[in-house]
Amino acid sequence: MRTTAVVIGAGHSGLAVSRRLTERSIDHVVIERGEVAHSWRTERWDSLRLLTPNWLTNLPGLRYRGAQPDGYMRAAELATHLGEYAGTIDAPVHSRTTVEQVRAGPGGYEVVTDRGRWQCAAVVIASGPCNTAQVPPAAASLPPGVAVRTALDYRSPEGLDDGGVLVVGASATGVQLAEEIHRSGRPVTLAVGEHVRMPRTYRGRDIFWWTDATAVLDERYDELDDVVRARRLPSPQLIGTSDRRSIDINHLAGESITIVGRLGRITGDVAQFSGSLTNTCALADLKMNRLLDRLDAWAQRTDADVDPPERFQPTHVPKSLLEVDLRRSGISTVLFATGFRPDYPWLDLPVLDRRSRIVHDGGVITGAPGCYVVGLNVLRRRRSSYISGAERDSADIARLLHHHLDGASRSTPRTRRPTTRCTQRAGLP
Repeated sequence: MRTTAVVIGAGHSGLAVSRRLTERSIDHVVIERGEVAHSWRTERWDSLRLLTPNWLTNLPGLRYRGAQPDGYMRAAELATHLGEYAGTIDAPVHSRTTVEQVRAGPGGYEVVTDRGRWQCAAVVIASGPCNTAQVPPAAASLPPGVAVRTALDYRSPEGLDDGGVLVVGASATGVQLAEEIHRSGRPVTLAVGEHVRMPRTYRGRDIFWWTDATAVLDERYDELDDVVRARRLPSPQLIGTSDRRSIDINHLAGESITIVGRLGRITGDVAQFSGSLTNTCALADLKMNRLLDRLDAWAQRTDADVDPPERFQPTHVPKSLLEVDLRRSGISTVLFATGFRPDYPWLDLPVLDRRSRIVHDGGVITGAPGCYVVGLNVLRRRRSSYISGAERDSADIARLLHHHLDGASRSTPRTRRPTTRCTQRAGLP
């Protein structure tokens, strides 16, 4: 089978690219291993809501028009939303089709699936950044009888073994799960490493109103001092609730959740933690206040109609434990909320670094002309880390892909017609 472009993945990024390619009349297909929004349907915990408010959940040609613009969609609601979007834009999705290999082929690339092969001039990888849970090496040393879970297979507290839970990681996922599990009646210990503290609201507005209005979200990847670090930062400590409350270490400690430092190693039954928790939290507070200073400066400069400036209590770090005996503490489960990574076992092109991550420049894959990636953190701008980033990123990638096709077309030499055909057209023997 032949098409101009193959898009791999029918999540929000893949569908946005499909819409942009259709706008440019570029023939393409979208390959999806499950149904549209497969990851949102099958790989998220039950209570998950988006970190961004509904009014910011925009895609090409689609603005949120629901009754709760300041609410936060559940994962299931987003999956339904994306399914309807796919139908509205008539995306050429081939669902329940598994990509087995992407390799160089005639005229560009060959995408091998369990339902046939596609020859194409361009490939857009939109399979997402959360294919595999990152689990630290210490997990291999957990004693027998202690269950290992990750944010990918966790659904609700009811699915956990009886007993206490050690949640490792304090990004948005970690703090949300620690609170939810604690409220189910289980004792919870939270291991805190590097994190991004951020208030849910500031001066009367959602924090994303501020980062959108001040163009923080639109800072380009090639304008950042350290884009590699920016792409690896954990998600901010936020939760989407009807009362728009904040969630941070102070809040969790006030809920009687035990706070410890970053997990180091496990020896026998004993988990050992870093002693740098105070410094880690102080750094997170410093960075939050720098952001708030920047927002205040913008508000003063633009005379924005917002509440007066405010500051938040520094993170209070009680004297934390450096060691916890898992058995004696009654901890039966360790839940790793230590981030995710993409996984490309089917990508048979020399485009991965030593960590098996795609090497790219703003979504243009290095060393593979006509190959692109979307949906990764800070892909082309800070906004790329959220669903709203797909609107602008997809426009950029479609433009670059179109330019590549035009260049390839101009560089292809014209085939000379055989002399015999010319003489026949002239009516000569």
